[in-house]
Amino acid sequence: MSNSFPIPDLIAKKRDGDELSESEIHHFIKCATSNSASESQIGAMLMAIYLKGMNRDETVHLTKAMMSTGSILSWPEEWQGSVADKHSTGGVGDKVSLVLAPALAVSGIKVPMISGRGLGHTGGTLDKLESIPGFQVNMDSKQMCDILEKVGCCIVGQTDSLVPADKVLYGIRDITGTVGSMPLISSSIISKKASESISALVLDVKSGKAAFSTTEEKARALAHSLVGTCKGLGIKAVALITSMDAPLGRLVGNSVEVAEAISCLNGKGPEDLTELVCEEGGYLLHTLKKVDSAEDGKKLIADSLDNGKALHKFCEMLTAQGVKPDLAQELCTPGSDPFSILPLASQKMELVSDKSGIVSEIHALAIAKVLHELGAGRHHAGSKVDHGIGATLSVRVGQFVNVGDKWVTIHHNGNLVDSQVASLKEAFKIDENGGTVDLPVRSRIIDVIDGQRRPSVFVCQ
Repeated sequence: MSNSFPIPDLIAKKRDGDELSESEIHHFIKCATSNSASESQIGAMLMAIYLKGMNRDETVHLTKAMMSTGSILSWPEEWQGSVADKHSTGGVGDKVSLVLAPALAVSGIKVPMISGRGLGHTGGTLDKLESIPGFQVNMDSKQMCDILEKVGCCIVGQTDSLVPADKVLYGIRDITGTVGSMPLISSSIISKKASESISALVLDVKSGKAAFSTTEEKARALAHSLVGTCKGLGIKAVALITSMDAPLGRLVGNSVEVAEAISCLNGKGPEDLTELVCEEGGYLLHTLKKVDSAEDGKKLIADSLDNGKALHKFCEMLTAQGVKPDLAQELCTPGSDPFSILPLASQKMELVSDKSGIVSEIHALAIAKVLHELGAGRHHAGSKVDHGIGATLSVRVGQFVNVGDKWVTIHHNGNLVDSQVASLKEAFKIDENGGTVDLPVRSRIIDVIDGQRRPSVFVCQ
């Protein structure tokens, strides 16, 4: 390994707040992934980046350097301009990917969605899909290409050959307290998406009590960083900043979220979930210049949900990824019971409101933490999840409830304890002076980084 850029000198340069050149950043990443830099040196550089930051050029160079350590997916030339993906910074009840990928495929977009597993209180798309018997998330590039050719979308796990630098850096970020660095977050996310050789990306940047970005200011900064990094790589991108205080939709867990995604694919999803699917899809179609406006794109996505085409596409994807055709067909048949196929915990506990009034808060983080403790999430890497653990919300924020009305059902396996029940009760807040009439469903969308104003009430037409 060339010693033209001694690692201690690069660390000192960034420590002092100076800009690193493209060649210096590439050298650092090569050393980090070839054991030419010690773990302590990598940690020191990450801390220097965390404290001093990186400008947009540096972040783009870092992203490119990380990409260069692994393979880049390639697609047929005729797909050029039609390959796209979506990324969410993570939330509670966020099953948008399960609905959006097939809905986009109906519109002729190729969606090679590489997703992750649950992290902390945040659910993982792969964990949700693996609650479907037979679903396979491990696909090589040829298998992905075949599925995209036949179906138009796939949802798979990351392979070891894709951005191996990210695995090295993330492991050290985790133990050095540098996970929250904006350029490190951006390069981690975008390097993996860019390695899919996509033309466009829609980003769902969550903001709120159950989000990584707890304030709108932090969410906007992250959104601009992500979109700017994409621009530097020649990828068209748009970011929606969305609220993550209450759970998205009515169901939280693994198998239960699959069931709700199927309802949404059949045009019967909850308003907030349907909103994000339609809006994110609409903006992506417009970004790809497949429609004249985001509104036109939104209508195309909404139509695919209402006419059943998105559900049919989802069924095709399940079959292509290992689910037996008869099971996939039964699961995707309107009116059928999804839990005749999907696992569901053996016991349930219903909690009721102890007051009458307007629901002012359903604390998503508190619910997610309880479900995680019950087995819906991982306590350490590699541990198994219980796909049948979940929560079914019977009410939404803004709804009027009477004393004794059921507000949530917890699906568990006999391991729900009193302290967890107390946490759940604390998560549910009532405004006794809020009136007796349901308030309108508020839009989840706080802002779009192009500055367009969003309506306060959403209707997916």
